[in-house]
Amino acid sequence: MKNKFYLMCLITFPFTASAQNTCATALVAPAGSYTITVIDGSEAPLLACAAGGTGSTMAEWYKYTPTMNYTVTVSSDVVGNTPDTRVHVFLGTCGAYTCHSGDDDGGTGTLSSCTFDVVGGTDYYIVWDNRYSAGGFDFTITEAPFVAPILPPVTFSAASYPSITGSYGLALVDMNGDFLDDIVTVSNTSIQIQYQQASGLFSAVNYTTSSAANDPSWSLAVGDIDKNGFNDLMYGGGNGVTFMKANNTGTGYTQMVTGTDYVFCQRTNFTDLNNDGDLDAFSCHDVDPNVYYLNDGSGNLTFYQGGIGDHDEGGNYGSVWVDYDNDGDSDLFIAKCRGGSSTAKINELHRNDGAGVFTDVSIVSNMADALQTWSAAWNDYDNDGDMDALIGASSSADGTHKFMINNGDGTFTDATAGTGWESNTSLSIEHCTYDFDNDGFTDVMGGGNKIMFNNGDLTWSPTDYAFGSGAIGDMNNDGFLDVRNGNTIHYNNGNDNNWVKINLQGVQSNGNGIGARIEIYGDWGKQIRDVRSGEGFRYMSTLNTHFGIGTATEIVSILVKWPSGHVDNIISPSINSSVVVVEGSSPLSVVELEGKKVTLYPNPTTNFVTIDNIDLLNVENMSVVSYNGAEVIRVSGSTSKLDVSKLNPGLYILTISTKDGMKYSESFIKQ
Repeated sequence: MKNKFYLMCLITFPFTASAQNTCATALVAPAGSYTITVIDGSEAPLLACAAGGTGSTMAEWYKYTPTMNYTVTVSSDVVGNTPDTRVHVFLGTCGAYTCHSGDDDGGTGTLSSCTFDVVGGTDYYIVWDNRYSAGGFDFTITEAPFVAPILPPVTFSAASYPSITGSYGLALVDMNGDFLDDIVTVSNTSIQIQYQQASGLFSAVNYTTSSAANDPSWSLAVGDIDKNGFNDLMYGGGNGVTFMKANNTGTGYTQMVTGTDYVFCQRTNFTDLNNDGDLDAFSCHDVDPNVYYLNDGSGNLTFYQGGIGDHDEGGNYGSVWVDYDNDGDSDLFIAKCRGGSSTAKINELHRNDGAGVFTDVSIVSNMADALQTWSAAWNDYDNDGDMDALIGASSSADGTHKFMINNGDGTFTDATAGTGWESNTSLSIEHCTYDFDNDGFTDVMGGGNKIMFNNGDLTWSPTDYAFGSGAIGDMNNDGFLDVRNGNTIHYNNGNDNNWVKINLQGVQSNGNGIGARIEIYGDWGKQIRDVRSGEGFRYMSTLNTHFGIGTATEIVSILVKWPSGHVDNIISPSINSSVVVVEGSSPLSVVELEGKKVTLYPNPTTNFVTIDNIDLLNVENMSVVSYNGAEVIRVSGSTSKLDVSKLNPGLYILTISTKDGMKYSESFIKQ
């Protein structure tokens, strides 16, 4: 027996001595407490999962295999321990492991503590090395119930795009009419456009300009003021406005001189102020009444001041053009900024009568709020068919953000309490609104590198990101909106939600369709957007209109209400795609009354077009418009046959206006 026992000792003693000293002989270690007398294992780890590099020469190895998913803490932060410890946690097999966790001084003093999630049945190697201590301490492995982390609605991946020096990287917007958003950067003497290609790559072109009278040091707006298919730029500077106008081939830009009038620009916009079909320009003025520039129809702009925000002290910062009363024209909200008791910090809402006459309705609408803000984010946050407002606070002096619900009667109610906005203390001069996760409810990007995600029930959940506000656009044409901050594009990694993009080409209205109301209909009900040039405070974002539709798999229709009053209706458009809508392209054949359709034939034609069943409509007048927007035929009342024999060959649009305020149209080709 003695001999047998002695032999057993000889056999087992070498095994005990080498246990824990290498990966292959790692001690099986379930949750519990362990003592390391000395670190003398011959196999130092090949990787360092904790700070300090790979400078160890010895280690002690333990193999932990959980029976189920846990959140685990490995710690030498035990009462009585004093050494300077370091621990690594590896995942994989011996000789082919990777870092899973680790720590150097995460505990008290120089002790270690790391917490990580584990998967049941998986081997994890816990390794203590001698980088700072040779041993003499206890450690614990503690298991806690696993709680799945709350994942953000979407994640982003960053990519940098070098741009010209001394420049303003403020825009993501289509510049050449292909409806793909481009990266636009300007300096005092150049415009750099990195054109997005169908492949997802970019082709960079630098255009030299004359020295700009004013840099876009405060804001930038983009729109096509002469309807040549190439977008022009409006620089908002501290001394005035500069316009850079694209030539008819989009291969160069010329500075427009509009006078030497002093304007301390804040937010700039393009919009059709007098609803004549041509884009005008607007700029908030920091110290005087606001200014605007009216378009003569050929892209020439004339300076005007006053009539839309006339406070003597100015205080005009963030202008948003929004149809808050659903009457078909763009009204104006001005986010104000002034300190102390100045009345110039009271926000303003101005109602447009449709002819370019504006009335201050701030008080009667309940929007005359003395909240110091630089921008407001307007959208239909509850999908009830009218525009609500998030008034973003830029200073805590007058309170926090305010969420205002549109009552549908021209007034608003403060609905901030209980939404999550009352507890959001992140302040910012930038607040803009888009559906970043394509769930069908619009979100708000604002202060603190944060997106407030709309939960669809008038509450918001904040998610922090590693970047702040910037220009918004779809930079890889995948239907998910990306963010430009400086020279970095933060690409939206998306999710499984569906979407649609609507790209507008105006004919009677301005070419970009700015000021149009777009509605989409489906099983969820209705969503709406306004097309705007200039969101938030200073950036210029996409002019394409983007909708997320969540898990819905079809859209019943898209309705485009143009500034001209024309309405286009697209039936059953494809989802997860871009839909181009040319003003007046919706066919008359979608109009059906008393079981009969109103149709146009023949198409193409050489001499006459006939409108079948025209007597079903209460017609006020009829007109034929060329593709570039010129009216070539106009008829008062109704006729079932039009003579088009004298028209030049090309594409035309027949528009029928009724006495009850409806407009219908169909395009035809004259051969």
